[in-house]
Amino acid sequence: TTLLFLSPKDLYTAPDSCEGRCEEPYSEEDECHCNAECERYHNCCEDYYTHCRPEGFSSSWDAITDEDLLHISEQLYKADHNKARPTDITINPQYQASPDETGDQEDRSPQPLYKYVNEELFSKPTYASFIKLLDNYQRATGREEDVTAEELREQDNFLKEVMKTELMKKLFAFLHKKNRYDSEQEFVADLKEMWFGLYSRGNGEQDSSGFEHVFSGEVKKGKVSGFHNWIRFYLLEKQGIVNYFSHNFNGPWDTYPEVLGLQFSWDGFYKEVGSAFIGCSPEFEFGLYTLCFIARPGRACHLSLGGYSLSIQTYAWTKSTYGNGKKYIATAYVISP
Repeated sequence: TTLLFLSPKDLYTAPDSCEGRCEEPYSEEDECHCNAECERYHNCCEDYYTHCRPEGFSSSWDAITDEDLLHISEQLYKADHNKARPTDITINPQYQASPDETGDQEDRSPQPLYKYVNEELFSKPTYASFIKLLDNYQRATGREEDVTAEELREQDNFLKEVMKTELMKKLFAFLHKKNRYDSEQEFVADLKEMWFGLYSRGNGEQDSSGFEHVFSGEVKKGKVSGFHNWIRFYLLEKQGIVNYFSHNFNGPWDTYPEVLGLQFSWDGFYKEVGSAFIGCSPEFEFGLYTLCFIARPGRACHLSLGGYSLSIQTYAWTKSTYGNGKKYIATAYVISP
């Protein structure tokens, strides 16, 4: 006769909570999971971020609640003093594609998306420093980025200019109050790493960063990857390098920032759905994406802008880290309803 000795662990069925279970080895028996890989596979327990975030923010006074996010996002929306005025931009969205048409790669809009942009906007310090960053990247993944001293200065200058704005000062004050950063200097240093730190999307080459992917855009396996910025789109459309095909979502705003889900071609490479804020300042996008990456990495981050609901999705790069196990930004974008 064989005796089977069951340990208490064999008899234990994990609850749908991460309390006391952080970094527990994966088991297919569990209803939900509490190790770092659960973010990648989207099978974390609902309270994973409360109990198991690497920074350990588990007490109620420094947790970022859903209500906090609605409140701070409205504050940032109101603080976007550099956004376009209604007279600064005229867009021509033309054809609205249905969900089963977004993959067709068919140009259903003969005219450009932008009829008019007041380019005086681009002389504002945050716009000017942002635009200087856009040509610093090789768009093909798998090609090593060669970062010059001049480009590093441009990164520092952009961060310096955005941190002068009321919007980014409000974001820092919020994160400081929530015990995420002790000083503005620490915040800026972390922004530089999470957004501009290089990692490999290819075969080991330092070929990508969060900023390049989200704002400048990349080409991977013959398709456009990232590219969620209206200024970048306008400048390339004006040069004839981007061809607007259609949109599949138009947000409820009657002023800027507006939100569109776009179909377009970039030098012959196609983007099936590229959501973008239109008419916001660079610091607005940069700030909202940063907020959501810190507060809700790897899952939908629910915000309120001018009384309207909007969600942002971010993902962390999981294959390499900086500092004490901190994650780079892999992507960030508006979720079109």
